[in-house]
Amino acid sequence: MINKSLKLKYFYIILAAAFMFVALQLTTELEPVKMSDPEDTLYLELENGRVVIEMFPDVAPGHVAHIKKLVREEFYDGITFHRVISGFMAQTGDPKGDGTGGSGQNIDAEFSDLKHERGTVSMARRGDDIHSADSQFFIVYHDQPSLDGEYTIWGEVTSGMDLVDRIKKGSERMGGRVPRDPDIIVSMKVAADVTDNAAE
Repeated sequence: MINKSLKLKYFYIILAAAFMFVALQLTTELEPVKMSDPEDTLYLELENGRVVIEMFPDVAPGHVAHIKKLVREEFYDGITFHRVISGFMAQTGDPKGDGTGGSGQNIDAEFSDLKHERGTVSMARRGDDIHSADSQFFIVYHDQPSLDGEYTIWGEVTSGMDLVDRIKKGSERMGGRVPRDPDIIVSMKVAADVTDNAAE
């Protein structure tokens, strides 16, 4: 009887220890996720809602600084998504709306080991000139390994990618150009400058 009681006691001790271990693991896994710095977060307002973009100043400091400068000048407000290719990407940032315009300020390339995965925000440029990025950027719909190391990645969509999916697509025979009634950027703000800075 004594042996049986001891065995039962040890069983409960081991069981309690197991529960404590599992509880500790769950507590560790459920620690709150650190929120992105509002100074390095963009709110891209589309007609259907808000897209949140986390910028990477440690990876592409020149691009992030340039984008924030343009955003604070309201450069992007009202600009169209002039080239949108289904399954590939949505491109914007050209005040002319035909892919030839910009702010007139080129940025040196800042390539990294980051991958062009769904939601990646990367800089467009002219042809083979890797230092010709200006104001145009694109958001990738699906993984595009052929772009890795060729275009500067400066951010990623952390919320609202479903809204990006709904941006009006361009004509395949026109290389994704959207000739009629393209979707626009209603406004683009640095989260630190917005009083309502809760991600939707």
